[in-house]
Amino acid sequence: MPKLTIDGIEVEVPAGTTVLQAAEILGIEIPRFCYHERLSIAGNCRMCLVEVKPGPPKPAASCAMPVAEGMEVKTDSEMARKARKGVMEFLLINHPLDCPICDQGGECDLQDEAMTFGNDHSRYGEMKRSVTEKEMGPLVKTAMTRCIHCTRCVRFTTEVAGVPDMGMLGRGEHAEITTYLEQALDSELSGNVVDLCPVGALTSRPYAFTARPWELRKTESIDVLDALGTNVRIDVRSGQVLRILPRLNEAVNEEWLADKARHAMDGLRHQRLDTPYVRKNGQLVPASWEEAFSAIRAKVAGLDGSKIAAIVGDQADCEAMTTLKDLMTALGSGNLDCRQDGAKLDPSTRAGYLFNSSIEGIDRADALLLVGSDPRWEAPVLNARIRKRYLAGGFKAGRIGPAGRDLTYPVEDLGVDPSVLIEIAEGRHPFADVLKGAKAPMIIVGMGALTRTDGAAILAAARKVADTTGMVTEDWNGFNVLHTAAGRVGGLDLGFVPGVGGMDTQGIVAGCASGAVELLYLLGADEIDTNALGKAFVIYQGSHGDAGAHRADVILPGLAYTEKEATYVNTEGRPQRTKVAGFGPGEAKEDWKIIRALSGALDKTLPLDSVTQVRARMAEINPVLGTLNAVTPASWGAFGAEGPVDTAAFKTAISNYYMTCPISRASPTMAECTRVFINGNQERTGTDG
Repeated sequence: MPKLTIDGIEVEVPAGTTVLQAAEILGIEIPRFCYHERLSIAGNCRMCLVEVKPGPPKPAASCAMPVAEGMEVKTDSEMARKARKGVMEFLLINHPLDCPICDQGGECDLQDEAMTFGNDHSRYGEMKRSVTEKEMGPLVKTAMTRCIHCTRCVRFTTEVAGVPDMGMLGRGEHAEITTYLEQALDSELSGNVVDLCPVGALTSRPYAFTARPWELRKTESIDVLDALGTNVRIDVRSGQVLRILPRLNEAVNEEWLADKARHAMDGLRHQRLDTPYVRKNGQLVPASWEEAFSAIRAKVAGLDGSKIAAIVGDQADCEAMTTLKDLMTALGSGNLDCRQDGAKLDPSTRAGYLFNSSIEGIDRADALLLVGSDPRWEAPVLNARIRKRYLAGGFKAGRIGPAGRDLTYPVEDLGVDPSVLIEIAEGRHPFADVLKGAKAPMIIVGMGALTRTDGAAILAAARKVADTTGMVTEDWNGFNVLHTAAGRVGGLDLGFVPGVGGMDTQGIVAGCASGAVELLYLLGADEIDTNALGKAFVIYQGSHGDAGAHRADVILPGLAYTEKEATYVNTEGRPQRTKVAGFGPGEAKEDWKIIRALSGALDKTLPLDSVTQVRARMAEINPVLGTLNAVTPASWGAFGAEGPVDTAAFKTAISNYYMTCPISRASPTMAECTRVFINGNQERTGTDG
């Protein structure tokens, strides 16, 4: 490894390391605009100029210069400082004086560096250049006269997002960054270009002119709009969530954030449930907590436990599910389920419902089989990680499911129905040899495969593929389930599934229609067929007035994920916790507290008086939930149920990425994205999506 000296400090670094990277190892910061550690090197901005000896008598771009044995680098010499001042003067020649109205103000790299390397006046007397604004859709707002042509946005969309919709046109003073044909930036990761832009050329359209960064209170939390558990920072002013930004976590999301997680937060302000409701004379009317509990008590009185059931939704937290499970047990009911979409997941073996490779483990894989999964919509950040692995080389992917969907990396379409999976499991398909020949093969089974009536048989077939192709070894488990619900793994870990003789979601809904179930408790469950619940008495507890609330006889207002400290387990089995960032509306309460109070009103008082006791109970049910931010490997075993499979083609689990839950369905921004990206694409292609 070459040794070099930077500012008088000797350092030894691997060959191929750039001078800028070597300086960072020593903690020496070199200013830059175009360089980003996750993007290819462009060397556009020249802000990172340093003095290098031996070498030419001129400054060198440290981001693009590899280290060499005996090299002597000065990052703060007179030559380097003078060169950077010259670069800054050129960058500011055409840059408008927009700082007072620019949304980047206070967080702008150009502002920060101009304080150090900028002049107090301009020597440029000619007309300044102006650039027309570009149409990039409902999420990205442009002010391209501010652009310094660092091309971070171009490299991100091309390399990370895999959507080559952006580029530079023209040369010299006439160069412009634009989307081709000036159409909307069609990527589920488009909001990240705003984070990457070092100036105010690309800003968030929904957040435009809303707040200044020093006005915001920042809270580190996690996202629950998909099952990835992306680490986020929630920015709040006066109790109201104004924006959500990604937070660095190499093991989960690196530093990226999906558009729905970033922009659906305006749904937190619409269609909120802020007081209890009780249905009287066919109409839901506001009520007090005592009136709501009394109505439930009157219905539960004398009701056999077999006639009571509970279904929890996709964003239910572990604390709420723990208390609800214990309440249902106290009422004598085994009719409970956390799989409101009917997924045939086997709760008896933890490895059968986890993303066992871990998200970070995707970097090791060299072969991938997708079964009924569309990771680009189900988990866009995870899909970007798969693309990252493809770009590293030596990676082959195959897909069983609907063809034609661009996943941003090459995928071999193997077929659309389960028969192909059976052939691979039995070694009769060519792709079985691909998996057997790989050092770290993976299979990802999606909800498009498991929510079918033959889902248990498909799960068993997928397990057989893992067994016969050598996916499970001492140091590698390539069997993965990609969930779409943030609360699903936590529910399975807690055993929120039918007890002995109990009914699952399908049975509960059918029981409501037939009269076998007379009382149904919906904890944020809105994706079931509420029109099929017959005359059952429905209690809905949740944050938004969605489908479940419309059908309810009693509504209990809960808090959204930004308003409570709650535990969620992501698709790989990593427990994480949200933090309180904003305030809930009106009378809304934490979900576990509502259920605990209800248990007292029903004379079934639970011994859970504090959140500490609830979490101790969670760890008692499953010790995995006692440790945060850690993935506990699951033991391999038998799961699924072997049997005949239907020949019908797999369908995707998500038909509209931008509207998958009560929060996103209430979001005006997501409604606009649906109009532009979903309905607009259907109009252009003449398809139904």
